[in-house]
Amino acid sequence: MSKVRVNRQIKVRQMRLIDVDGKQIGIVSLEEALQRAEEEGLDLVEVAPNANPPVCRIMDYGKYKYQQKKKQQEARKKQAQVQVKEIKMRPKIEEHDFQFKLKHIKRFLKEKALVKVVMWFRGREIIHADLGKAVMERVIEETKDLSKVQTPPTMEGRRMTMVLAPK
Repeated sequence: MSKVRVNRQIKVRQMRLIDVDGKQIGIVSLEEALQRAEEEGLDLVEVAPNANPPVCRIMDYGKYKYQQKKKQQEARKKQAQVQVKEIKMRPKIEEHDFQFKLKHIKRFLKEKALVKVVMWFRGREIIHADLGKAVMERVIEETKDLSKVQTPPTMEGRRMTMVLAPK
């Protein structure tokens, strides 16, 4: 939360004042606004410092801070955090290993995580990039009911990567 000026921290001469009920009083001097806030037994809070003239409101500052904090917590809750899981494979992967890794990919997709499939090429395996591509295509085919391809298989140096997103 940005720094909010309250009562004597406010240094402007004139301000647009809003009372406790949200009714606009008009443009008043700092002293008059402070006096009104004091009469109500509340605080004078600068709610829009960049407006011309700045907007101040008579309110309970403690309650205002609490509401701002709650609003931030709600906004944070609404942000979905996407996890990226990585599965490494080789072009000559055995069937059992492929099924084992496929099971993990399906589980990650059901948990709504992105899955990055990485195909590692060692030594002269890089000559047979088509074998790796075939394995990647098989992964896409086996998970087509759970996922969509976010990034198709692409070569990056000695590895091929693709990203699957849950449907």
